[in-house]
Amino acid sequence: MCSYCCGKELKEFTTTYAAVLGKYTIIIKNVPCLECVQCEEKYYSDEVMQNIERIATKAKELNSELFVAEYKAA
Repeated sequence: MCSYCCGKELKEFTTTYAAVLGKYTIIIKNVPCLECVQCEEKYYSDEVMQNIERIATKAKELNSELFVAEYKAA
């Protein structure tokens, strides 16, 4: 169930995740998620969020102001 619109159906999907963290812009393509059929709100599992955090940390370590990665390759 969607906590945003109370929609009852979530489907497996992949999306592009983008975040601005201070001076860093991080874009990760093909991130697995669940998406609400009604409002398109995205939900990420704990495992996916841990991987996103790992990728963001790597981008900061590389001091890359713009970092674009493929989720499965990162």
